[in-house]
Amino acid sequence: MSPYLQTFIGLIIPFVGTTLGSSMVITLRGDMSVRLRKVLLGFASGVMIAASVWSLLLPAIEKAEEMGRIPWLPAAAGFLAGMGFLLLLDSLIPHQHLDADEPEGLPSTARKNTMLLLAVTLHNIPEGMAVGVVFAAFLSGNSDISFASAMALSIGIAIQNFPEGAVVSMPLKNHRTSKWKAFGLGTMSGAVEPVAAFITILLTGLVVPILPFLLAFAAGAMIYVVVEELIPELQVDTHSNVGVIGVALGFTVMMVLDVALG
Repeated sequence: MSPYLQTFIGLIIPFVGTTLGSSMVITLRGDMSVRLRKVLLGFASGVMIAASVWSLLLPAIEKAEEMGRIPWLPAAAGFLAGMGFLLLLDSLIPHQHLDADEPEGLPSTARKNTMLLLAVTLHNIPEGMAVGVVFAAFLSGNSDISFASAMALSIGIAIQNFPEGAVVSMPLKNHRTSKWKAFGLGTMSGAVEPVAAFITILLTGLVVPILPFLLAFAAGAMIYVVVEELIPELQVDTHSNVGVIGVALGFTVMMVLDVALG
């Protein structure tokens, strides 16, 4: 199998995860229980935290050391830049979270469903960037990042996209939206990931020289999503303990996956 076909498969896998998760709005009867929603959100959080450490930050430090640079400097700078980039997008792009009464970002007259979709799309950008960075490094042939390690991240993102797709599509059905439209909106929210990954790969020549910085940048952006969006939702109402269990399970699954395949 050619490296380009391998990369194409790697970019599509996370989108498939979102699509399968969104399909739960069709297969499940009734609304999603609070317990299940918190477990799924916690699981997604755990996967993203583990992926940020094992698949992005640690490789960033190792790569910087191989390049003869101060090992922690590109990782620290990239991590802070990734957090700052998502903070900027969060402040500018109009969007609304599922449990929020008021939208965030610049003022907009967009409908609530559109604002909900923008919120999820915004938070899917760093995941697409992360997958794009590792596959760009794989295609360059000048990196220690192998196809197996790149696929580990891709599969991990797909696993966390499954509950994320479900958590997005199920509430949309309650806002005067049919289950098929909710499924379509949930699926569309994940389409930004392969697009962001593809754009990153197109910039491969620019990516490789600053690979440690970009790996850490993607990690910072993903941690921002966890801290700003997912973890606060776990604390809403009751049953926060099941969310913590979800975090533990998600973190463990991604850690094992990365070590086993990487």
